[in-house]
Amino acid sequence: MASEYYQDLLRFCRRLTRDIDTARDAVQETYARFLALQQQGGQAVRQPGALLRRIARNLLVDEHRRANLRPYANLDGLTEEEQPMAPAAFQPEQAACSSQAVTAYLDAIAALPPRCREAFLLHVLDGLPQVEIARRMGVSVSMVEKHLVRGMVACRACERRMGGGG
Repeated sequence: MASEYYQDLLRFCRRLTRDIDTARDAVQETYARFLALQQQGGQAVRQPGALLRRIARNLLVDEHRRANLRPYANLDGLTEEEQPMAPAAFQPEQAACSSQAVTAYLDAIAALPPRCREAFLLHVLDGLPQVEIARRMGVSVSMVEKHLVRGMVACRACERRMGGGG
């Protein structure tokens, strides 16, 4: 199984990190987590390639967040003036606005017809290309394109309602 998905996963991680060493580390950690998940669950994975990509993406996002939140090795050694400020997203007003925006976007996506919503989420969340979405859903690529456009229009309308222009 490892050799079957390794090159694809390495290309995927390299595209996200733009660094081959970081990509190799991510692939290794991804396989470790995948194997732990398999042993823990005891069930066969129906789409191992998709699961490997999801694990890798989550791993890289977590590492990116950690690096942005903790740019200092030891905060105790910094003076009070050198202490980093909390990100704006952690301020109560900003967090409330962000939460409202997420809720508005989720509502806009939930209002889409089921097949349209499915195609849109496969593209946006899973990062699948239109051809793969069409294959999975049993529809034409043209139909997938129409679903994606409808989803984007709904999100842009949501953005305009929230006062973000667009």
